[in-house]
Amino acid sequence: MTSGKNMVLAAWERFMQGEDDVRGVRPEVAISWHRCREQYRVDPYLTQAPSAFGHVDHTLEHDMVLTELGGLAASVAHEVEGLNGIVTVADATGRILASWGDRATLARASDANLAPWGCWTEHAAGTNGMGTALEARRPVLIRGAEHWCKAFHDWVCAGVSVRHVVTGEPIAVMNISCWRTQLPDSATRWLGNAATKAQGALNRRAHDSGVELAAAFTQAKAPSGTAVAAVDTAGKVVIADEQASLLMGVRPYVPAIDPDQRWDCALPDLTRIVRYASKTAARTPEWVGSTQIFTHLLDEPTPVTIRPVFVRGELLGHLIWLGACEGAQPPQATGPGLARTRPRRLVAVRENRMVLLRLPEVCFAESDGNNVWLFTDQGRFRAGTQGLDKLDEELADAGFLRVHRRYVVNLSRIREIERGFKGELLLVVDNRRKETVPVSRRHAPAVRRALGI
Repeated sequence: MTSGKNMVLAAWERFMQGEDDVRGVRPEVAISWHRCREQYRVDPYLTQAPSAFGHVDHTLEHDMVLTELGGLAASVAHEVEGLNGIVTVADATGRILASWGDRATLARASDANLAPWGCWTEHAAGTNGMGTALEARRPVLIRGAEHWCKAFHDWVCAGVSVRHVVTGEPIAVMNISCWRTQLPDSATRWLGNAATKAQGALNRRAHDSGVELAAAFTQAKAPSGTAVAAVDTAGKVVIADEQASLLMGVRPYVPAIDPDQRWDCALPDLTRIVRYASKTAARTPEWVGSTQIFTHLLDEPTPVTIRPVFVRGELLGHLIWLGACEGAQPPQATGPGLARTRPRRLVAVRENRMVLLRLPEVCFAESDGNNVWLFTDQGRFRAGTQGLDKLDEELADAGFLRVHRRYVVNLSRIREIERGFKGELLLVVDNRRKETVPVSRRHAPAVRRALGI
């Protein structure tokens, strides 16, 4: 154990000096270090986390999760009191809202601002239990020198985030921290159970929101010659009429009530606009937007109207009219309002080593649950990014295209196009194995347009 600690500390010291040698460091920690150094530029010699500033509005859904975690945290706190431990609950901004533990440990934690109103996101305090859990989609354990900031090396922390069922964005995070003491083996189980209980309530609310959106669709009065659909706040299609289904690549009049059943829209520009509309409508409930987008069936841009759907003051999603134009105009999909910084390299992991891949090296990406695998000339690497949706969004302006619910392809690495037995498209990439990537029916029009075929 001691030699393992020394190996991590030695890697931390090398990494602080600008090297990328992270031998002996767990992949999720190495990836977090890379974010802290290259992206967030966190000072590794901070002695305490900064204080959170500004007012944060929490929705009813957020308040429900925070209340649930607060009750669970209080029940867990007595289990770690004899271990120099405390339990904290923070919101999605990393702002600690409450902490539980014995008086002496709480006082020691306050020296590092591990206390209410301290900000523990990765970009504020580096690699730590709460901040790294907000970046990840599973419980995380950060021990000793795995913390980015040297002042926190005496702590062992474990955190888990609770995420919005529809958007996947974090809502809250629960964390257990022990001073110079190992966490009990059951700590991650406690955290997992807490997250599962909070997530269960969110699942029920998401189901109810799907019912409400389907009802709003049924009651919607579409102008003559327009198509109508109901989408959730992430742009997933809940239900669409026959004309909208052709444009969006979904089945007509089939309600997808539960979030894991909802349809991916075949119009990526529309999905981006909907996400913008969700953020705008949350601030301005009376907002109605309009824009124009290109679809794969028409040569001319199609007018679009977006009208938010609120129930009891909560934004559930939007009604979309294709062929009608009314209200304020959101930024165009290629405009500055939705601009993203193009990544220069992708962080990947293989055999406990962190690898920095240039974008041209990557032929395609394949999802396996929350894990994403990157296929290159040097073989397969696990991506540092969790979830294919997030990777697709990062690479959307870098020459990559979503061609299937499980695949994103580098367009510059496509060399051949084949047809399967049922007429489906298969993309052959130019790596050594000449691997093929399937194209789903709903993504085929976008692929043909991108390749000019």
